[in-house]
Amino acid sequence: MGVYQHLEEYVGLPVITFNEDTDVAETGEGDGEGDGHGAGGDPLPPAGEVAWSVGTSFDEEAFGDVFARFLRTVDTAEVTALIIGYWGASYDSGAADPVALLTEVAGSFPKLRALFLGDITGEESEISWIEHSDITPLFAAFPDLERFEVRGAQGLGLDPIKSDRLKVLRFESGGLPAGVVRAVGASELPNLEHLDLWLGEDNYGGDATVADLAPFLGGERLPALRHLGLEDSEIQDEIAAAVAGAPVVARLESLSLAMGVLTDQGAEALLAGQPLTHLRELDLHHHFLSDAMVERVRAALPGVQVNLDDQEKPDGDWHYIAVSE
Repeated sequence: MGVYQHLEEYVGLPVITFNEDTDVAETGEGDGEGDGHGAGGDPLPPAGEVAWSVGTSFDEEAFGDVFARFLRTVDTAEVTALIIGYWGASYDSGAADPVALLTEVAGSFPKLRALFLGDITGEESEISWIEHSDITPLFAAFPDLERFEVRGAQGLGLDPIKSDRLKVLRFESGGLPAGVVRAVGASELPNLEHLDLWLGEDNYGGDATVADLAPFLGGERLPALRHLGLEDSEIQDEIAAAVAGAPVVARLESLSLAMGVLTDQGAEALLAGQPLTHLRELDLHHHFLSDAMVERVRAALPGVQVNLDDQEKPDGDWHYIAVSE
């Protein structure tokens, strides 16, 4: 999943985009039927058979207006997967708060199970410029969510949450605030299987420390966790050293320390720590390992699918994460 192209598939469903260019003959307006047709007369696909992406573009139709048209046109009672694209920014007259809009109409989405907040490409907004609000209300408004993902972290707020349904939780950012990391760590998510945190760098608000990761590494609060991603970090070596002795690793099926400033020091700590041979996948792509260390890692994990793509070279003394601004 990249940050420079829109999703074409989500939770196994093809993505249908509903934006300022969507020209539909709206039928059932106001009666909840939502059986809109395209401008050429072709009916829109059944609402529950696709993932719907709703967004606008800079200086085009206001996101709130696009979203209102979507509600009138599509039978949202059948929607299971929703993607929120560009909704504007503080310098855009059409800016909106998607959290407020979604929570206000949560009852219109009784079958919603997957939500991606911020499928916004670099051309629309750099990842660290995406402006958020407190996302905590979404989890109360949509208690049956099984998958939640968010891109961007400027202004992002989160309090500890409780959910017996959530299985996948992902944060994509160039700098994830420590407060958000700590809130996730304090949450009650007994059935969470997949967790990804793009921690980013301090210049863009990524101020979490290894100590903030203790709840994830201990694993007690996440008994069902099978995939852990602690990625895109400027302290990737410190994270690798902590992971090397972390109790949670023994029950993981996949581990990602990708996209960050991983050097031979961090890889050495991993190899000297607990066995990783039980893993199905180890993702270390975008790294600063030497050729010799790359070979050592491969040789030490013959039965593991190890991703060591994107071997980077430092610019002098400067090592860089994959996604920042």
